[in-house]
Amino acid sequence: MYFLLFGFWVLLNGQWTAEIAIVGLIVCAALYALMCAYMGYSPRREWAIARRTPRILGYFFYLVGEVFKSAFGVMKLIWSPVVVIEPEVTSFRTKLRTDAGKVVLANSITMTPGTITIDVQEDEFLIHCLDASFDVGQEGFDMENRVMKLEGNGKEAAKHD
Repeated sequence: MYFLLFGFWVLLNGQWTAEIAIVGLIVCAALYALMCAYMGYSPRREWAIARRTPRILGYFFYLVGEVFKSAFGVMKLIWSPVVVIEPEVTSFRTKLRTDAGKVVLANSITMTPGTITIDVQEDEFLIHCLDASFDVGQEGFDMENRVMKLEGNGKEAAKHD
């Protein structure tokens, strides 16, 4: 986070001088210290996130692909003159352990066209699907499995939750 703050400082200044760099280093260090003290930031937690960056990027590209596949499925469903759309509300239990993992899964489901996360209570997700073919609650749900990989193993997830 410190490097992001400093990069933002340099970007907003629009030029590079020794004075700007020194003042930026000091201001960003003070801001980072306040964030660590009052907002729960820590170098250890940030390092854990940095180690997960390849998995996070992999999930991002997977999600973009799912959004496009789902969008084409919705277009095909809407434009088809013979298909009868049958919306449904379904629920499923997740195996995700962390609140962050559940939030990522709920938002990912909502971002894919044809599905909306209505509610999340503990481990139970309530999902509205445009059609039964969009039901996401099947066993071995790929999106859920990928979010579980983002969470990491039990020790790592418990330590950083």
